[in-house]
Amino acid sequence: MVGAITLSAATQTNLLALQRTTKAIEITQERLSTGLRVNSAIDDSIAFFSASTLIHRASDLQVLKDDIDQAVSNANAAVTGIEAIDDIVEQMKGLALSAKSDSSTENRSKSAIQFNDLKEQLDNLANDATYSGTNLIKGSPGNLKVTFSQDGSSTLTISGIASDSSGLSIATAASNWTADTDVDTAINDLDSALTTLRSSAAIIGSSASLISLRLDFVTTLISQLEEGAAKLTNADLNEESANLLTLQTRQQLGTIGLSIAQSSDQSILRLFF
Repeated sequence: MVGAITLSAATQTNLLALQRTTKAIEITQERLSTGLRVNSAIDDSIAFFSASTLIHRASDLQVLKDDIDQAVSNANAAVTGIEAIDDIVEQMKGLALSAKSDSSTENRSKSAIQFNDLKEQLDNLANDATYSGTNLIKGSPGNLKVTFSQDGSSTLTISGIASDSSGLSIATAASNWTADTDVDTAINDLDSALTTLRSSAAIIGSSASLISLRLDFVTTLISQLEEGAAKLTNADLNEESANLLTLQTRQQLGTIGLSIAQSSDQSILRLFF
């Protein structure tokens, strides 16, 4: 019975080297296909878990960012609504001034009717200025609370400002404006309303600007966290492509070396059989 034949040292060395090269090629190909240098904790546990922490933090902040973004839109909707109401009030004031300079009862009556129609439009506009369920300028306005931190410790509340005719103390044209005193009262009320509206727009607009700054901050922070995670795990594709070519060349040479070593083994065996 012929005894067991073992591989020569040269063959074993070439075979082990070829196995290592093949494994290295598989790892490099995975990096190229995923774009990641670290695909799991096995590759680099410290980098993997550090990157996971950064990604989870960025994900949590993204939810916060979406809420802040909605708050900016809500505040801007309120300011836009106030500006539109301001335009209507200016038109109403124009009608009142026109009536004051016109002694015709009929013309004053027509102006008063138009005035009341605009007042109704003003109320409709205030009630329609709702964004995502919140209206900061209707007759009974809501408040908008914005949270800037995950633990809720940093917040900003925008208080609603009633900007309908009642909130602005704009009354229906009295007695068709037949009396100058009624027209004068309307003009004074409209001047007060314009002052209130512009003050309200400035207050809400200032809050919207502050919220926008916080939105920019959170957006930048998310980007930095994602970039940090990428630096820990992403592969350099140019470097990996070059490595793959090198490894494939090494694999080819290893295959040739293994073939030569096996041929030598066969030549030696033929001396005994």
